[in-house]
Amino acid sequence: MAVNETDVEVLPVITERWSPYRFDSREVEDDKLRQCLEAARWAASSFNDQPWSWIVARRQDGEAFDAMLQCLVEANRDWAARAGVLICTVIRTNFSYNQKPNRVALHDLGAAAAHLTLQATSLGLQVHQMAGINMSQIRGQYQIPEGYEPATAIAIGYADEREPNSDLEQELEDRQSGPRERTPLTNQVFADAFGQSASWL
Repeated sequence: MAVNETDVEVLPVITERWSPYRFDSREVEDDKLRQCLEAARWAASSFNDQPWSWIVARRQDGEAFDAMLQCLVEANRDWAARAGVLICTVIRTNFSYNQKPNRVALHDLGAAAAHLTLQATSLGLQVHQMAGINMSQIRGQYQIPEGYEPATAIAIGYADEREPNSDLEQELEDRQSGPRERTPLTNQVFADAFGQSASWL
């Protein structure tokens, strides 16, 4: 996968990050996985509440990996089955210090997941995050208690950059090789009023 071209210079690890649909079925080394989770642990969060949890299944865990795969929607299972690690993310919906609703719990999970993703990229891995999960199945499979909600799934592994050798692999290659586009900053960064692009851009 080609390095992304940005409008202004950013950290190389950002331009090297992408979301593969084709993973090499290699296992992810435990030390690399720990590094990714440690990077996530140091993400900022409101009141330092760290409302995220990770349920992790490694490819070498066999039945546990297969069980987590079944918690994904069908459209995600074919390609995610080749990842080295699958993770179900969970948020705590109330602040731990006062038990009031934490409206930014998903935001904080996203920050932690971004840390994890960039650390993975720096280690030669790639990450594909998914909204397509079966929330009720995850809740039952992993006995998620009251006050916690399943949120997303994450696949971590080594991208398969070999030539496709099946119709499915070609389909996945086509999906991941399309143009990568981002909305320009002028449509996202405003000053004075919503929708008014900042002049310094």
